[in-house]
Amino acid sequence: MLDELDRAVVHALHIDGRAPFSRIADVCGVSTQTVARRYRRLRTEAGLRVVGVLDRDTGPETHWTVRLTCTPGATQALAHSLAARPDTSWVKLTSGGTEIFAIVHVPDGAGVGAGGGAGDREGTGAPHAMLLHDVPRRAGITAVSAHCLLHTYLGGPTAWRGITRALTPEQQERLRPPAADPGDPRPLTAADRALLDVLRHDGRAAHTDLAAATGWSQATAARRLAGLRASGMLFFDVEVDSALLGGTAQTLIWMSVAPGRLDDVATTLATHDELAVVAATTGPTNLLAQALCDGPADLHRYLTRELGALDGVRTLETAPVLRTLKRAGAVRASPPARTAGRGA
Repeated sequence: MLDELDRAVVHALHIDGRAPFSRIADVCGVSTQTVARRYRRLRTEAGLRVVGVLDRDTGPETHWTVRLTCTPGATQALAHSLAARPDTSWVKLTSGGTEIFAIVHVPDGAGVGAGGGAGDREGTGAPHAMLLHDVPRRAGITAVSAHCLLHTYLGGPTAWRGITRALTPEQQERLRPPAADPGDPRPLTAADRALLDVLRHDGRAAHTDLAAATGWSQATAARRLAGLRASGMLFFDVEVDSALLGGTAQTLIWMSVAPGRLDDVATTLATHDELAVVAATTGPTNLLAQALCDGPADLHRYLTRELGALDGVRTLETAPVLRTLKRAGAVRASPPARTAGRGA
């Protein structure tokens, strides 16, 4: 388990993923060297990483949840293949290793098509469909479903409360980045996407790395980064092993909620400490959640006493997560990218 200072560093990075170690140290009352050492150790031992992510509700992409049911022998190879794709995130093995869950990001204007595989339950078949066009024909896949994420109630910039309990309100306020002028909104350019690709691997990448990737000056890269953050299009997510924070039983929950109750139920669920994600989707189940509980008994208590008590939830399906192969950022490269330790 992480100690108090570890949790404070993780919480600080959630507030500002690019905060200089010196500012975090000042807020936590320790030396800059201590924070730097903790950060390096957490990266090695707890999977800590800061990554830049386009916001689901404001970014120029549509997001789809994909579930692939597979024979046991096909699951591992297919899951690793999905994790390596640049258009995926949150690739997980669930249901004892017989199912793969992933989020796939599709540029606005593109469509979704699963290609007519066995057990295909949903797809649009749009002319420019790119989503998983090569997946359903692989041997070992028995069912495919894809559902569009419509609205995020919890998740994205709003983190699981398990990583946001370490700092006082006053400490949090001292860490918040200053407001920036978002400038005139404009579509993402090729240079913007090059900048975002660097940040997907390392959200604390130095301005020199961002300038090298985009061809801009360091000052231009810094201004564009600040503008994307100020507009809400870009935020910085913190990846860390949730089991070290008490979330040892990770479970995906699909719910069917009466349409007239969907917003009320989702808003209530977003206040539950056990949940890290609450999102409305298309499909026969219209609400998706991710629970992080302290073991099976705690999960049972949550499902029966809290979630089960809500009026409007007609049915629910649970799938325990066996392993997470990819979180919000790109698959970690080796060796890791150079990190801006003194601030960015």
